Amino acid sequence: MFDPYPSGLPLYRTVARQMLHALAEGEWAPGEAIPAERQLCARFGVSIGTLRRAVDELVTENILIRHQGRGTFVATHNRDQHLFRFFNIVRQDGVKNYPTLKLIRFGRARAGKTACDRLGLSRGATVFQFTNVLSPNNEPTLVDEITVPEALFAGLTGGQIRERANTLYDLYQTSFLLNVIRIEERLRGGLASAAHARLLGVTCGAPLLQIYRIAFSYNNQPVELRVSHVNTANYEYFRGDSQ
Repeated sequence: MFDPYPSGLPLYRTVARQMLHALAEGEWAPGEAIPAERQLCARFGVSIGTLRRAVDELVTENILIRHQGRGTFVATHNRDQHLFRFFNIVRQDGVKNYPTLKLIRFGRARAGKTACDRLGLSRGATVFQFTNVLSPNNEPTLVDEITVPEALFAGLTGGQIRERANTLYDLYQTSFLLNVIRIEERLRGGLASAAHARLLGVTCGAPLLQIYRIAFSYNNQPVELRVSHVNTANYEYFRGDSQ
């Protein structure tokens, strides 16, 4: 159960935690301005300085975004904004372009042990599993194998993924009120399976970079397990300091 007043936290972090809870409850929608400072100060019973420190922390974490002269807004996962930072594959000359996406497979299944462990699911929970091929600069470069809990993504369809107008995380945020605010990734080397080789246009057994990701929403809630298989002949993994 959410504790709005955890012991041992500085007051501004307690306020930041309460604001995160409001976001998790859908009180402020993606792209919407949060209430004025005086309203938030009254709501949380804090000074303007404490509130601003709380907001600063959420801005630093890319959960809120300030627009000069307009106010502070809930950040959105837009391909043209900084939240596109979760795509960490760049061309070796440093160019980072939004990739085209091709949905290869979509289905509903029982969660395996790894998905249960990583997503905090009970045994036998139902998940959606889908595979995408991503092509930055029209070059098939990544195969993403993604698992998400049906309990969080009720009604998700392959058509929504295929026809979405923006990033996948924008779809999560706008259609399911699940805002990915951080990720954990582990990298290792691997070899292309016959299926991955066919999708990426490489030989079977060619070296690929494997990226194991868990994506988290508010309150450290895991919402996605993803395994990416990357052809690094012309591309590389780069995660900047701002992340």
